[in-house]
Amino acid sequence: MSRLLVDRETLRDPEQRQFELEGWLDTAPFEQLLGLTIEKAEGGEAVLSVPFTVKLAQGAGLMHGGALTSLADTAVAMAIKSLLPEGTHFATTEIGLTFLAPVLEGRVTARARVSGPKGRTFHGEALLSDEQGRAVASFCAVFRVARGQGYED
Repeated sequence: MSRLLVDRETLRDPEQRQFELEGWLDTAPFEQLLGLTIEKAEGGEAVLSVPFTVKLAQGAGLMHGGALTSLADTAVAMAIKSLLPEGTHFATTEIGLTFLAPVLEGRVTARARVSGPKGRTFHGEALLSDEQGRAVASFCAVFRVARGQGYED
């Protein structure tokens, strides 16, 4: 049985957290590691992209599925952030990704849009394309706004 490295109270209490990030991609270490760029985020839609670098490759030399999933998930999150007041906390609760074609080089772009909220729930989808405009993955997700922020069920 695995143990949580951080207990639930630590997650709830900002004074017990290891660090607090002030912005989004400007100070988000994981997104910086991937090299994500926000091209648009407004009105419940977002466009993000990431360059395929050797550090994002899997063993066969293709872009790693985790990098594509992260791009899609972050694109949907940015679409949601474009609708919510600053400082609203939310999280991905379900994801689905269908790989359509391998990525061998170039830049991958995610075009995301969301619907909602219905209560605390947003539904999002994203289509990922390579530089030639070929669809490489389709993504869907459910996000929930944290309790106590005015989006109750």
